[in-house]
Amino acid sequence: MKTARTISLFCLLLWPFAGNGQDKHYHQTDFTPAEFAARRAQVYDAIGPNAIALVQGAAGRAGFSVFRQSNECYYLSGVEAAHAYLLLNGRTRKATLYLPHRDEGMEAGQGKVLSAEDAALVTQLTGIEQVRGFEFLSADLLGGDLIRPPAMTLYTPLSPAETGNDSRDELLAGQARAASDPWDGQPSREGYFVQLLHQRFPQFEIRDLSPTLDAMRTIKSTREIELIRRATKLAGLGIMEAMRSTAPGVYEYQLDAAAKYVFHLNGARGDGYASIIGGGTNAFMGHYFHKTDVLRGGDLVLMDYAPDYRYYTSDVTRIWPVNGKFDKAQTELYNFIVAYHDALFRYIKPGVTSNEVLDKAAADMKQYLVGKQFAKPAHLKAVQEGILFRGHFQHPVGMAVHDVGRVRNVPLQAGMVFTIDPMIWIPEERLYIRIEDVALVTADGVENLSAFVPSRIEDVERTIQEKGLIQFHPPLTDDK
Repeated sequence: MKTARTISLFCLLLWPFAGNGQDKHYHQTDFTPAEFAARRAQVYDAIGPNAIALVQGAAGRAGFSVFRQSNECYYLSGVEAAHAYLLLNGRTRKATLYLPHRDEGMEAGQGKVLSAEDAALVTQLTGIEQVRGFEFLSADLLGGDLIRPPAMTLYTPLSPAETGNDSRDELLAGQARAASDPWDGQPSREGYFVQLLHQRFPQFEIRDLSPTLDAMRTIKSTREIELIRRATKLAGLGIMEAMRSTAPGVYEYQLDAAAKYVFHLNGARGDGYASIIGGGTNAFMGHYFHKTDVLRGGDLVLMDYAPDYRYYTSDVTRIWPVNGKFDKAQTELYNFIVAYHDALFRYIKPGVTSNEVLDKAAADMKQYLVGKQFAKPAHLKAVQEGILFRGHFQHPVGMAVHDVGRVRNVPLQAGMVFTIDPMIWIPEERLYIRIEDVALVTADGVENLSAFVPSRIEDVERTIQEKGLIQFHPPLTDDK
């Protein structure tokens, strides 16, 4: 009897600790509630007092895929729960988050998921004023002056939501392909959402919230820059590990594996985008992703890769010789790319535009070519055409690799992050050469976030000579 009482008392003492373990909630720790509140305040300012904004979060993932919130919903709330809706009222300047109810069966297998039953906790974590079950959303929309018109304007994002290793340009292209398929033709999730809003509440004038959110995401906060810096660090270290692992006979996919090891070892949840690793003429395809071919001595290999690190990514590219040494013709072309890269970074600062940067860099490169010799007429033609190309100043980087917002043809501002990507094509040889770095506009100039990744020929060749992960842990042979 005494033993039974002792066991019972022991279990009662342990029970609170067991409960705490089961009830542990998972929530981001990268941004404070105050930063999310400041972002929502910008939305209120943009839409005005006679409007509401409604942001639809990402749907749940089928099978065993790990859920990832849409960038827009995460940007405004930080909540990683499927089927969330965020309503921002411009008149009251208060937010309501609508969540599904607790799914005890799912939590038993996956752990706690924030739900409508956690209203007090969610408010504490996010600063959002009200949390309700998503069945209340329709009734709450009546508060948008539907009973006593005119109705408030309703803003919602019309652009496709990014939910992982995707970018808006690719998502739009995918929607266009689906629309042209007579056996598919499904509307986008955003299109269907707007269709439902029109059907159920035709009083609302619906406007696009995407331009407002795009402009906000163009200028990165201090904490966002820290996350992009970290993602860039991992991208560079992954590429450097691939450099060390390169040798004739290694497969493209094995370089991918070496970089992935670095990413996951350091806390990345996956790819910021599918890796581009092309040996030889495969590199000529700008977004080659098959990675099935073996690397051959005498060829160059191009690698473009970065992780998804806490909802932020990067975009770094390098190209190097498979056998560890640039030959004479490769050296001439590669040095041109490095010189162009330096010229572009030379002129980036607040207040200038991409066109000014490109014009000044092109003028420098015309002088660079004076007296230069190239192995073949096609090589000279390629670099001359490269001076005229306007795509060396590329795209924003942030929550997506091809991030939203504008950095071209507008005055640059501190906090903008984008890629500088000088490149040339030689169709006669199906040869494509480029390097890509991540530029952060600072208060008085620019910082190259990926400057630590080898780009000078001597640094690249020295890195290749070091032993890499593949050499320390070689893959299985066919007979093992």
